Amino acid sequence: MKNLHLNLPSLLIVDDDPLIRDSLNLALADEFDIVLAEDRAQAIRLVRGLAEPPALALVDLGLPPTPHRPQEGFRLIAELLAHSPHIKIITLSGQNDEGNARHARALGAFEFVAKPCRPEALRDQLRAAWIARRGERKAAAQNEARLGLVGESPAIEAMRSQIKLYANTPYPVLIQGESGSGKELVAAALHQSGANPAAPLVAVNCAAIAANLLESTLFGHAKGAFTGATAAQVGFFEKAEQGTLFLDEIGELPLELQAKLLRVLENGEYQRVGETATRRSTARIVAATNRVLAQAMREGTFRADLFHRLSVFTINVPPLRALGADKLRLLDHFCAEYTAQLQAPCFTLDEAAQDVWLRYPFPGNTRELRNIVIRLMTRYPGARLNATQVEAEFDPQPVPVDGAASADAQTRLLLGDFNLDDLLMGYTRTYIDTAMALAQGNVSEAAKLLGIARTTLYSRMDALQKYKSQQSNQ
Repeated sequence: MKNLHLNLPSLLIVDDDPLIRDSLNLALADEFDIVLAEDRAQAIRLVRGLAEPPALALVDLGLPPTPHRPQEGFRLIAELLAHSPHIKIITLSGQNDEGNARHARALGAFEFVAKPCRPEALRDQLRAAWIARRGERKAAAQNEARLGLVGESPAIEAMRSQIKLYANTPYPVLIQGESGSGKELVAAALHQSGANPAAPLVAVNCAAIAANLLESTLFGHAKGAFTGATAAQVGFFEKAEQGTLFLDEIGELPLELQAKLLRVLENGEYQRVGETATRRSTARIVAATNRVLAQAMREGTFRADLFHRLSVFTINVPPLRALGADKLRLLDHFCAEYTAQLQAPCFTLDEAAQDVWLRYPFPGNTRELRNIVIRLMTRYPGARLNATQVEAEFDPQPVPVDGAASADAQTRLLLGDFNLDDLLMGYTRTYIDTAMALAQGNVSEAAKLLGIARTTLYSRMDALQKYKSQQSNQ
């Protein structure tokens, strides 16, 4: 990366058009330390090779191998946030589709910008994202001191009780929850509530480090252990001595390292890469995952014995859709937090807007809610918002969350603006296309994601093709 001595915010730009990449690089290089990638795979390789994840990212939704569709861009958003939840992502698209914009935000993107865009407008968005990111990192440090768990719902109170109960035990804790639900905050709360909160809390994201580097990252290495090992290095287990080692995205740990982690959990013993001397770890292990490890065990990608050792205690972080009025409490919390940072008064919601806020399921969980608050504060400082203004920030849901959508359905039926076949086929096509993209064209894997048999998936795909032909012939 260039300009590193200037301490500029790091920015990853991902676009398959070399002219756009070069133009953005030229327009933004004076204010950002830029890394360029042309597709999702190259972007992930570059990010994993960096000493620190980029602070910001500009991601074109239309990436190879399907540049006319947004699925590859959506997948990259999820992978970047799995690598580092703190990356602020701004998505770019030549297709100014509001549905794509909302879905990108629900996945965790900070903002959506339609192409073509003025360089100054893009620069303003990046500046706002950088300010928000710096504020979040500062707030995260403060949250660790006060546990940072906002909410009064029974699910949150039960989780607080579990944290208090497990905090002073030496045994591993497995934290399970959806992406963006706050698993890292729970790990910090466990550490801060323990007997030695001044001890190190060391976090490593198992999905963020290349597999060939992960072993030396965790256990350390001796000088000359491999090419490039010019000096001995202390591993994260040693850095976390007497404290807590937080293994985020534990489901991504390679199988060969799972056996070595199991040994540490069983007897505290490990070896640095390139050493024969046995060392002992006194760190407490807290692991987190958004994967269903029971399914990973069935598929042979996660060891059952490791799962049982990690899950001596288990904390399930509830999704935001299950927290009821806590959605409003989190709104107030983030409003108070960002008022000072953005130097702007927060918005308020009228009664109808509060109702839609409570009904929306927030598929991106707390991360999505926080980003929506930032965007609304930026666009409507001090304003009283109605339901339409709030709903414009939400990701359209493929099915009604409850019966509240029935009024719209009744209106469409009475006006004749409705075709049930079109609706059902549209949903079917969306989910099949998404599953095939995630499975990289592997029909068996796509069928597993959809929860149906492979033969059923083939028949649904045939039905879609026949329906498309019928429609084109009408």
